Amino acid sequence: MIMENLSTKPLSGTELFKCFCLSIIQLIGTVAFYFFIISIALVLLYRFIPIPFTPHMISRKIEARAAGSTLHILHQWVPLEKISPHLQRSVIEAEDAHFYEHRGFDFDAITYAQEQNERYGMIVSGGSTISQQTAKNIFCTHARTYTRKAFEAYFTILIELLWGKERILEVYLNMIEMGDGVFGAEAAAQSYFHCSAEQLNQYQAAQIALSLPAPRLYMGKP
Repeated sequence: MIMENLSTKPLSGTELFKCFCLSIIQLIGTVAFYFFIISIALVLLYRFIPIPFTPHMISRKIEARAAGSTLHILHQWVPLEKISPHLQRSVIEAEDAHFYEHRGFDFDAITYAQEQNERYGMIVSGGSTISQQTAKNIFCTHARTYTRKAFEAYFTILIELLWGKERILEVYLNMIEMGDGVFGAEAAAQSYFHCSAEQLNQYQAAQIALSLPAPRLYMGKP
C-alpha cells in the first residue's frame, strides 16, 4: 500500500519544469538533426542538377502581386562552359576578387565593408563573397536578420565543402538576379543584348557585372 502511494505521487513544480525543459531540449535536438540531414541532402542534390528556382524568385513574385502587378520570371539554366569567360572574370573582379583563394568568407573584405559603412553612416559596401551570395540566393531569404545571416554562413560552409568553386560560380551565374525579374546569365544576355550567355563580349559582361549590386536599378526591365 505504501509503495502504491509512492508510485502515484504527483510531480512537484520543480520536477515538472525539469521534464518540460528536457522535452524542449529533445525537440530542439530532433529538429536540428533532421534539418542537418535534409540540408546536406539538398546541397548534395543541387551539386548535380540544374536548380529550378530560388526563395528570392518566389519572394519577388509575391512582392509584385502585393503591389498589384505581375512579374514574369525570366530564367534559363546553362552549364558554366556556355557562359562567356568575359562574364566569369568580370563578375569575380567586381564581386569577389579573392574568390579562388578564400574558403567562403573574405574577412578582409568584411572588415573593409564595415569600416566604409561606419564612415558614411549607411550601407555602401557589403563584403559578401560569391559563395555567401550563392548560399543566400539558393537556400535563404533576403531578410536582413541575424537568423538569416546564420543560415547563410552555415550553407556557405556546406557549399564550399560539397560543391567546389566551379559549381559555386556556375550556380551563382545562373541564379542571381541580373535585372527586374531576370535571373541568370542566359536570361540577361537574351533580354538585354539579344545573344546567348556564351556570346557576351567584354563590354556587355562588364555592364552586367557592374550592375549586380542593384540590378533592378541599373538594368531595369528587359
